[in-house]
Amino acid sequence: MAHVSSRSALQKLLSAGRSAAPIARGGGVTRGFAAASEAGHHGTAKVNFWEQPSNPGNWKEEQFVILSLTGWGLLIYGGYKAATGGSSKKSKAEK
Repeated sequence: MAHVSSRSALQKLLSAGRSAAPIARGGGVTRGFAAASEAGHHGTAKVNFWEQPSNPGNWKEEQFVILSLTGWGLLIYGGYKAATGGSSKKSKAEK
């Protein structure tokens, strides 16, 4: 009996959802990426890093990521080499 009543309640909810009037939207209201493209360009234009090397804020995002990761890698590698004495091979004098 409980199964039948829950089933009928579910059917009522589904039918009420279908018969409800759609939500009316305002005249020129848009959402998402469409609004961004219609509103025009905001902010500075993105350029290649070699065109403005001293201004990372204007670099293209993928170039900024690659150069940032490369810089961190060089910093970590240089720190490792400095901490371990530089060369990994021992000279004949140390043997």
